[in-house]
Amino acid sequence: MDMDLILDRIEGMVAPHIAIWDDPFRILITGIMSTRTKDEVTDRASLRLFCEYPTVQKLAKASPREIEKIIKPVGFYKNKSKDIVSTSRIIMTEHEGKVPTTMKKLLELPGVGRKVANIVLSEGVGKDGLAVDTHVQRISFRLGITNSEKPEETERILKRRIKRDRWNEVNSYFVEFGKKICKPVHPLCDICKLKEDCKYWRENEGSN
Repeated sequence: MDMDLILDRIEGMVAPHIAIWDDPFRILITGIMSTRTKDEVTDRASLRLFCEYPTVQKLAKASPREIEKIIKPVGFYKNKSKDIVSTSRIIMTEHEGKVPTTMKKLLELPGVGRKVANIVLSEGVGKDGLAVDTHVQRISFRLGITNSEKPEETERILKRRIKRDRWNEVNSYFVEFGKKICKPVHPLCDICKLKEDCKYWRENEGSN
């Protein structure tokens, strides 16, 4: 399967997902909130949060209880509130108030996994990153690109098969493609330009 062709076809079906923030710190904090939470809920919570605490300096001085009230109903909001405050304090005390720009250092921050770190690198720092969220994982599995259910393994497979200069395109296009066409339930296979290359379609719709 030609991954350049796959990306080109997806690009022909949907516009890329546009992140609500372009500042590395706000992308990081929004990423921490986004795990197991719908984008719409996360975006509204981040807007409320940054209206009250617009800078890393202010968030570092906040209490988790204060943050809980603002970001609810984000999933696991109590734990994430602690991670947000702890991460802000670490950035202030260990990184001179600036978001780390390496995978290693980002993964040391509370609440940050590879997905969030890759989003920060690709969307906030301008480095090459390939973030595997639920949309990327689902679409990769359905297309037959990966048989693994582990995002880390899917990331490795995609990085081997996609040119480095296109890594940053994957999440932004797959997210919108996953929301509008390759939905978790009742995917719109009839209008999908990838169905002839899709393992899911061949095994389900294509066999009817």
